[in-house]
Amino acid sequence: MTFIEKFQEICLAGYDQNWHERNGGNLTYRLTEADIASVKSTFNPRDWVEMGVKNTCLAGEYFMTTASGAHMRNMVTDLEHSAGIVEINNEGDKYRIVWGLKDGVKPTSEFPSHYLNHCVRAEETDGFSRVIYHAHPGNVVALSAYLPCDAKEFTYALWQVMTECVVIFPEGVGVLPWMMPGGSEIAVATSELMHDFKSVVWYQHGIFCAGNTLDDAFGEMHTIEKAAEIYIKQVQLCGGKNFTNTISSKHLQEIADEFGVEIRKEFL
Repeated sequence: MTFIEKFQEICLAGYDQNWHERNGGNLTYRLTEADIASVKSTFNPRDWVEMGVKNTCLAGEYFMTTASGAHMRNMVTDLEHSAGIVEINNEGDKYRIVWGLKDGVKPTSEFPSHYLNHCVRAEETDGFSRVIYHAHPGNVVALSAYLPCDAKEFTYALWQVMTECVVIFPEGVGVLPWMMPGGSEIAVATSELMHDFKSVVWYQHGIFCAGNTLDDAFGEMHTIEKAAEIYIKQVQLCGGKNFTNTISSKHLQEIADEFGVEIRKEFL
């Protein structure tokens, strides 16, 4: 499967999960050298465009990105209007479209957030992280109305309901209060949290997940959303937060030790 086919697959999988109402959500993938070589003959570079943010960490890199206003369900039927490939300039403050994004279509309005978060996650993972995925999973958004905007409390609520959570995101989940999407302010705020977390919940909006692969990012979001769904069901069953049975801090540490992951101990 080519990287383009995998990109399309993830977009459709998210749509099938009901995470992408209308044109909601976006996805970016940083191409490998092999990816670039496989498609570079089709590139047709256009004018440089200011991003509104700057970071030289990934200057000169290429990204596949969903389009602004694109519907995820159209990624197979109308790819070149729904997505494209952009190149970052040497100063790390501009991009230019080199493929796709036809007829004046622009990259996702969240591209500044994506780019800064790619830079942070690349630095934190020695370059292995290549994906930023943003979607609007309903249970995560609902839980943001119920829990305080506090990373420790939000994380522990998810850890304690499902054994796999502490293995999938042992560092926890970052959280941001509501902010206007699409601008440099939320891009910078999210990237600051991405030094410590590979997933950040935007309250009353959705979630940003980073991953080394497209499957990694999708799987992280899927796990967080499922845990949020279980937590909400427990609240409904118990009429509040006083659940009869949850995973204790002692057992969470035991799980982390068994699977060889480093849990954020201050969140226990």
